[in-house]
Amino acid sequence: MRKIAVTGAPASGKSSVCQILKKHGAFVVNSDDIAHQLLSPRTDLGQKILALLGSDVVENEQFSRKKIAETVFNDAKKLEALEKLLHPIIIKTISQLYEEVKSSNNASFFVVEMPLLFEIKNEGFYDTVICVNADESSCCKRFVQSGFSNEDFAKRAARQLTSKEKCRRSDIVIENN
Repeated sequence: MRKIAVTGAPASGKSSVCQILKKHGAFVVNSDDIAHQLLSPRTDLGQKILALLGSDVVENEQFSRKKIAETVFNDAKKLEALEKLLHPIIIKTISQLYEEVKSSNNASFFVVEMPLLFEIKNEGFYDTVICVNADESSCCKRFVQSGFSNEDFAKRAARQLTSKEKCRRSDIVIENN
């Protein structure tokens, strides 16, 4: 079963491409969703995150994605430390999911939406890498329309390789302006 990674800038259209692939028989996984599923203050990982970020990132006994983002995107060291905790577990979870899907024979291919694919050096796991590319102004506009600020977009984009570099490293580029 082919493994396909879909990457690109924030709000470039990665999720839309993944939904199209899903309609064509793909089993689709979103790495951000896996990260959020792993976030529970009651787990060992959750305790490590609490120690790193403090109890201010918890609301109603759950991690607040918004508060975590506000904390880590304003502190590069905390962001890096959080990523070091999360990324290995996300990669392991994706690998386990792939093996389960492969043995079940219920999908034609395995697709993972992974914004930070190249940044975490995980591209070697995949047979094909698709980069969804859109100009920065289009991405920013979409990001703001989904409830974030221009500043939120800039902080997230600054943590990623440029779109040009992601396109250069990918097997397929889908233009999505």
